[in-house]
Amino acid sequence: MSTNATDLAPRRAIRAALTREVVLDAALTLFAQRGYHGTALSEIADALQVRTPSLYNHMDSKHELLRTIVDRTTAGVLADFHEAVDPDDPPVEQLRRAAEVYAHRHATHRREALVVNRDTGSLEEPARSDLQARRREHEHALRSVIARGVEQGDFHVESPALASFAIRELCVSIARWFSDDGELTAGAVADQYSRFALRIVGASGAGLPPR
Repeated sequence: MSTNATDLAPRRAIRAALTREVVLDAALTLFAQRGYHGTALSEIADALQVRTPSLYNHMDSKHELLRTIVDRTTAGVLADFHEAVDPDDPPVEQLRRAAEVYAHRHATHRREALVVNRDTGSLEEPARSDLQARRREHEHALRSVIARGVEQGDFHVESPALASFAIRELCVSIARWFSDDGELTAGAVADQYSRFALRIVGASGAGLPPR
């Protein structure tokens, strides 16, 4: 049975357009939907309409795809924080901005958030330690903002560490329910969550920045 040349055309076009970024994007979608262990390389290849061996022109292994996704995502979280939070601002504004960008990331990068918060136990060393170090850096930075607010009398919370954990977990949950088709935009959700963060640390109504 011969193969019609017109039947091969779409597959050839996809193969010609196949890049590392295209493979990563397909892997990210499937990891988010099915989990890292629930996704076979053959399924990534099927999604891209190529043969599995073709993937190895753009990656080393399935683990390398996960490592790259985690690396980019955690680096992005830290970059968001340092870009948004001005150390010269008062703690109330620093925390508002920190929570806002963290919430916004989880509304706009849902696939990445689901993978990072569910599948990082599958990382091998040293990738796992790198992930843990970045998580600690972000958590300590947020905790330090809260601690300064407590010292200055802007916040009223017994444990800055616990408050930091609560705020981060609150924002992480956005990835599980947010929809682009919902009533609220990512920006609106991020703004409200930033206010929730200020309430968690006991910022007084007078200390809340006008919006």
